[in-house]
Amino acid sequence: MKSLLAFLMSVSAITSAAQAVVANFSLTDVGTGSYVSLDQFAGKQGVVVLFTSNECPFDNYYSDRIASLVRIYSDRIPFLMVNSHTDPAEAEAKMKEKAAGWTHRSAYLADKSQQAMEACGARRSPEVFLLKPSPEGFRVYYSGAIDDNPQKPGAVSMQYLRDAMDNLLGGKPGPAPVRAAGCSIRRK
Repeated sequence: MKSLLAFLMSVSAITSAAQAVVANFSLTDVGTGSYVSLDQFAGKQGVVVLFTSNECPFDNYYSDRIASLVRIYSDRIPFLMVNSHTDPAEAEAKMKEKAAGWTHRSAYLADKSQQAMEACGARRSPEVFLLKPSPEGFRVYYSGAIDDNPQKPGAVSMQYLRDAMDNLLGGKPGPAPVRAAGCSIRRK
């Protein structure tokens, strides 16, 4: 009975997290030096907020897959890459160097105050939040893993983020969250 109760509580927590409204945030794009606010994207069908880092091996495993997703979807669903890590290797100058080597153009936002991390509830990198605008603000449509195999792109069988974006664009309900694998983001 206890395990059934624990399961029901976890389903309830997942359901409420998927319906959460994300508070607006405004962060500096290290590539342009300009501020980017979440509410700038209210006219889009959705926005991807992807928590990433310069140093986490899991982020590096995903670099080509993320570049591909940005190329395919960014005209309909913009991507915001957010770095909430506060280690010296994650400083804004290092972020700018990292972004210069990317094969895609996305805003790379410095979240050293961790306001975006707290607004979304991010705990790892890479961890993705697909947000859908609503009258109340942006709601979490999908959160969690990009796919089911960080280390071997050829062995991926479930493309969680791609499927979620296709569902969003197709007007279908949001999928259940999937736990992200990656590096923990240390809170300040």
